[in-house]
Amino acid sequence: MQPLPFPMMTLTSEAKLDLEKAGVLVLGVEPSADSGESSDGKTTANCIAVSSLPESLAATVRNACDSGEATGKPGELTSFATGDAQTPWIVLAGLGASDKRTRGSAIELGAAVVRSLASKPRQQITFALGDGVATENHDAVVAGAVSGCEGQHLYQREPSVSVPEAIAFVGYSAESVSRGEKLGQSINHTRRLVNEPPSIMNPTGFAQYAEKIASDCGLTCEVWDEKKLEAENCRAILAVGRASTSPPRLVMLRHDGGGDEAPLVIVGKGVTFDSGGLSLKPSEGMVDMKCDMAGAATVVGVMNALAKLKVPRNVIGLCGLAENMVSGDSYKLGDVIETRSGKTIEILNTDAEGRVVLADTLDVAVQQKPQAIVDLATLTGACMVALGIDVAGLMTNNQALCDAVQSAAESECEPVWQLPMFSLYDDKVKSKVADIKNVGEGRWGGAITAAKFLENFVADVPWVHIDIAGPAFVDSPKPHRDAGATGVMVRSLVRWIENAS
Repeated sequence: MQPLPFPMMTLTSEAKLDLEKAGVLVLGVEPSADSGESSDGKTTANCIAVSSLPESLAATVRNACDSGEATGKPGELTSFATGDAQTPWIVLAGLGASDKRTRGSAIELGAAVVRSLASKPRQQITFALGDGVATENHDAVVAGAVSGCEGQHLYQREPSVSVPEAIAFVGYSAESVSRGEKLGQSINHTRRLVNEPPSIMNPTGFAQYAEKIASDCGLTCEVWDEKKLEAENCRAILAVGRASTSPPRLVMLRHDGGGDEAPLVIVGKGVTFDSGGLSLKPSEGMVDMKCDMAGAATVVGVMNALAKLKVPRNVIGLCGLAENMVSGDSYKLGDVIETRSGKTIEILNTDAEGRVVLADTLDVAVQQKPQAIVDLATLTGACMVALGIDVAGLMTNNQALCDAVQSAAESECEPVWQLPMFSLYDDKVKSKVADIKNVGEGRWGGAITAAKFLENFVADVPWVHIDIAGPAFVDSPKPHRDAGATGVMVRSLVRWIENAS
């Protein structure tokens, strides 16, 4: 059984609009500068690039705007046939007021347009948005258009989404198109890893995918199998994964772009399926647990982007991979595990396994003598209770580093919120029989006590933990993305790394 091919299309930068090959023409519209309503009470809009059109086509577009059919509201898409044989189909894309346009709205615009046209095969889609999107956000429109071609429909015999053969961007530089394409593909790699069925994207399958990515983009890739994990004393990863017939792995990806500088390290939780182990989840809590490796998938997406963009930094990506299953050899409640660092963990809930996997993975990160560590994990439902499903939680031992990550996320319009790491939480993870225990005090402060557990394994290295349990995988689609994996934080971490001093 093979999934649909990874979406690949020809992307071009065009200096001028060529209607003969435009295919579906996408124009930007904004609310009128006046009251926004015509004399008959209809909301009116202006088409930004209408002057680039022949008069007969321009008149059709003006009529759609003047009639109130297109209002320019952000996210609004108005599609219509023109009756013109050369350019038979136009999409008017609402940009909203100029002072409300962001990098986030740019990426959503590109994705929503492509998704709205995906029900039929398209030879070409041409974006001619004029100056409706700021130059610094041109790459975001491109990234959105690329990411809009990937969804969770990987094994449909009759795919619900058709990938266009080509997408053109009028007035966008070749550099913007190239950067946007690389960012969009990197987001799609993350989403593809998460959306694949867990029987395929098990630890071995994930490691093979990462090796292929590394080979394609020029990363160095090292995979630790179960024998290497044992030799490296990664007893925590081995404990979580030992009940599975698919043995655990650790993947190390290296991007060497920064000369002799100490590396930045990004770490991802990669529980490729989480049954809960002996603390078995109910069916409704287990059905989406293929997404429990979204942190590791994000690491792969970020590393792919860094390599393709040739970012001049040294970065290491670490993915701790295990499948949390049930057998006679399952790790048990009451077990004590000596981790790679030497710290011991008392297991009080086998469904709090991600932090156990990360304990060893973070110790490997510390061994790289990094400037900083950022980890990503679909770690706790408690973070979703605190922040909802759209916001990632940040926890840290270094405020300056957290501020830098948060600033990057804000620039990319990926919402995050910092949670406190008061020392009073330390007692919540102390064990009576081991150094620490793998759960805190039940429901209370669960996202923070999980982060406090992880803090035990980062030594004195500046560190930020990002809990992406909410935004990494979603049940419902939106105009700009399918349900399933979202690829959250790929853009933000690329920006953080590019801006790191």
